Amino acid sequence: MNDTKRRLLLALAALPLAAGAAETAVGGHGMAVFGGREGLYASHLPMFHAPHDSQIVLRFHLADAAADRTLRDTLAARPRLWTFDPETFDLLRLDPGHASPLREFKARFFEGHFERGGRPQAGEQRVVVDEVLLFRRLSPALRDAATGRYRLIGQGGEWFAFKTIDRRPDFDHIVRLDAPVPRGEVEVPLQGLERPGAAVQRAFQARGLAEVYFETGDLR
Repeated sequence: MNDTKRRLLLALAALPLAAGAAETAVGGHGMAVFGGREGLYASHLPMFHAPHDSQIVLRFHLADAAADRTLRDTLAARPRLWTFDPETFDLLRLDPGHASPLREFKARFFEGHFERGGRPQAGEQRVVVDEVLLFRRLSPALRDAATGRYRLIGQGGEWFAFKTIDRRPDFDHIVRLDAPVPRGEVEVPLQGLERPGAAVQRAFQARGLAEVYFETGDLR
């Protein structure tokens, strides 16, 4: 990247985010799906450009009770990546402070990544948003950091942690943890864009860790 483009990105990042943000972010907003019997979660697959420049994590359930139970049982049996490809909607309506917050939408579910050979499941499902756990706009500015913040979510015996996207380049990372000790957020040392699984496990003092999702290409 040349110096002129770098200075332009830094100047744009210095502006108040609301001033440069679009009033809508309409598009197809695929999400990673994880969880188990205690809860279902969806994490928007973000990028550093509109309309996908927001990191969002939801707690949700399926309107179809039988499908909801099946999905919970499937994810509880073995941590793995599922995704859904939803109908087109305005991503900014998932902001809890939005004047017309999005309560539900239809989506097609996939075992695996819906854009990378994932196996489609039969029929559409109605996704009901129970709670928005995280909504934050992403800055396009280049930024280095030697540590990253991981946030713990879950309940009972099912716990997950995800990385707050706060660098560029960065990575999207979701893990399942076995018996973590700290609650809330922890700081984890990072080595560039290398997978920090062992460091995350140590930071949460967990007995075990299973990776659900790790992505660097969309966050360059």
